[in-house]
Amino acid sequence: MNVLRQPIGAALPQHSDPSALDHAVESAAAHLLARQRPDGHWVFELEADATIPAEYLMLKHFFGQIEPEREARIGRYLRRVQAEQAGNTGGGWPLFHGGPLDISCSVKAYLALRLIGDAPDAPHMIQARDAILAAGGAERSNVFTRSSLALYGIVPWRAVPVMPPEIMLLPRWFPFHISKISYWARTVLVPLTVVMERRPQAANPRGVTINELFRTPPEQVREWPGGAHQAEPWSSLFKGLDGALHRARKIFPSSHRSRAEAACERFVTERLNGEDGLGAIYPAMANAILMYHCLGVPADDPRVVTAWSAIEKLVEDRPAGGAGQEDEDETYVQPCLSPIWDTALVSHALLEAGGEAQVQAAGQGLRWLVGREIRDVRGDWAWKRPHLQPGGWAFQYANAHYPDVDDTAVVVLAMDRWRGATGAADAEMDGAIQRATDWTVGMQSRGGGWGAFDADNTFHYLNHIPFADHGALLDPPTVDVSGRCLAMMAQLGRGDEAAAKSAIEYLLREQEADGSWYGRWGVNYVYGTWSALTALNAAGLPHNHPAMRRAVGWLLERQNEDGGWGEDGMSYPARGGTRPDAREAAPSSASQTAWGMLALMAAGEAGHPAVQRAAEWLMEHQTADGDWPEDDYTGTGFPRVFYLRYHGYRRIFPLWALARLRNLRASNTKRVAFGL
Repeated sequence: MNVLRQPIGAALPQHSDPSALDHAVESAAAHLLARQRPDGHWVFELEADATIPAEYLMLKHFFGQIEPEREARIGRYLRRVQAEQAGNTGGGWPLFHGGPLDISCSVKAYLALRLIGDAPDAPHMIQARDAILAAGGAERSNVFTRSSLALYGIVPWRAVPVMPPEIMLLPRWFPFHISKISYWARTVLVPLTVVMERRPQAANPRGVTINELFRTPPEQVREWPGGAHQAEPWSSLFKGLDGALHRARKIFPSSHRSRAEAACERFVTERLNGEDGLGAIYPAMANAILMYHCLGVPADDPRVVTAWSAIEKLVEDRPAGGAGQEDEDETYVQPCLSPIWDTALVSHALLEAGGEAQVQAAGQGLRWLVGREIRDVRGDWAWKRPHLQPGGWAFQYANAHYPDVDDTAVVVLAMDRWRGATGAADAEMDGAIQRATDWTVGMQSRGGGWGAFDADNTFHYLNHIPFADHGALLDPPTVDVSGRCLAMMAQLGRGDEAAAKSAIEYLLREQEADGSWYGRWGVNYVYGTWSALTALNAAGLPHNHPAMRRAVGWLLERQNEDGGWGEDGMSYPARGGTRPDAREAAPSSASQTAWGMLALMAAGEAGHPAVQRAAEWLMEHQTADGDWPEDDYTGTGFPRVFYLRYHGYRRIFPLWALARLRNLRASNTKRVAFGL
């Protein structure tokens, strides 16, 4: 394959109808403008798999709360997803659209439907049961599912790894300490330790059991599977330690237990985060409610009331006829909300599109973001960076203890671009940019990369403890976050600093042998390659650099025959680091096609026919209202465990890519001038 058949900087081929590109850009921009909230921000649905709505029903029934109308709507959602994916799962539930059956997700969805009254002999329940049994039975469930089943008395507590509240009393130097795990892990785990120690039993008003899902009676099960990310000899070592902790649990001194539980309560209450919730993520919020219940906190206590309010903000009601359903409304529960991320990305896309209305709307969104800057809270990140001053943004509306490095870099990039485009003087925005940049640079880890929420969170041995069978206990540096941070420094004229040079070296080291980059927070190598190439271009890496040439070659090889790009969650490496064949075809999606286009343009290939073919794919698939259809889950929560369907991605990235192509056609340099 000759990657450079079309030389860098060549004249860009025009679409057969020169007005088609303009129409696609203007239509997509109008679609986004119509969805701006009155105060200036954007927020789109954030959808995960069936796990979160199932867990919501399980939480409600734990407390004996039956809400027939809402349960009926959630039931319709769960059954629709099951029916739509039956061809892939055999009747269970997947982690992403088009994916295979996932045992843990399917067990929770089945239990939720049983809780709300679906009969075990109903056809869809028989189908789900058969699929789960064929995949090994409910005994193959992961740690979090096992703990949920234990709350309902379905499995014994010995099925759940021991994680005692006393971990809160461990010194910082100890091999396990909550400062050594990720933000999401600590907010989920700290309240859960109290729950696992107190071992409450669900009210379960309908007396539901699901023994029919087990190939071995649950009370007889003694061996549970290890995680997809765990390996020997660590797995056996920690498994033996877990067995010892199980035996020693009852002899822990009661005085230590009381101190530990009090420390857990203080940790949670300090970070309760109002109606945005603990960690601003559903699992942590739910565990906070369960912890307060175990500690005897009354249901009308303001802490409990606030925690419930945070959960209810995640409930999403869909009217009939939307998002794939037919003639009935339905409800699901989002894992969290994404307004900061959505607003920043939309602002980039609109600034790329240009035009007075678009630039003005982006400015309104960015000024809204100025008011969301975190300035006064020294969050958990300060455990590693105690002298660093706060300044940055979270992912959600509010999450002051946990600003997001990725969000912060993307916000700064958008604000800097807006002030450059408008020449407007905005002292508040200038101050926010300076503080956020200093904080972001200060969060760089050893080796030149950045994690999402913490610095140097690289205690990889912890991913082998029994509790970490999901393999996502840590927040190490990643290519995609690091790319955005490097892009931010380069766009702000700080590309000659040692931190930027170290980041370039990190990105070059992380390139895969085939030329791609791994994408931690988006699916997957297309996302990672886009993130790396845009950053390296911004940092001034020549387009003929071998790393860029290898990446271009990989992108061209991965392009589908129809002109788009597609990749699904199975492209993530399995246990032992074995990478699947990344060339396996997956249907083209709007967001991934846009990432492929943006990546090639950042590498100097705006004139390549592959970019034109991708643009034509996007224009052909755009709907009349300026949107794009996309059922694919192109966002990642935890690789191989938890995926996300950002409903904004299909609207934002195609506009960004098409507008950039239009701008490069009018450019003298044919070089992307911005960090993203």
